[in-house]
Amino acid sequence: MSKPAAPTFPDAAMMAAPEALARFLETADASLLDGVFSGGDVTILENFAPYIFLGQQGLAQWRAIMSRHVGAIDGLKHAFEAPQDFGLDGDTVHFTLPTRWSGVRGGKPFKELGGWTFVQVREADGWRIRSYGWAVVSFDWLD
Repeated sequence: MSKPAAPTFPDAAMMAAPEALARFLETADASLLDGVFSGGDVTILENFAPYIFLGQQGLAQWRAIMSRHVGAIDGLKHAFEAPQDFGLDGDTVHFTLPTRWSGVRGGKPFKELGGWTFVQVREADGWRIRSYGWAVVSFDWLD
């Protein structure tokens, strides 16, 4: 009997945490983050100070800052593009997720394209974000 082929892209279970994270950003509903991040060490790299958020204390700090940030944006919506650079090693997975955002900040509509690179670990009940980094590729204010 042959061994099943290794996946070459994230499956629905691997996409659940990034999708919940994006929905939190759209809605600021902190309950959407329940079970999204690993219970162990977490590292987040963001484009706002202090830029690096480490461990559970850093995650709590990130949640507070991000809640304020997204609370100032109206109509925030995301669209994921095809995942890139997928790799699976046992209970650890990595992939990059190009993401388009649109919304209104300070009365001005905007569009942003960026990329999330995720490292997730399989914990008892599913895949959890161990690390992510966000990078803006382009940002435009719209008329």
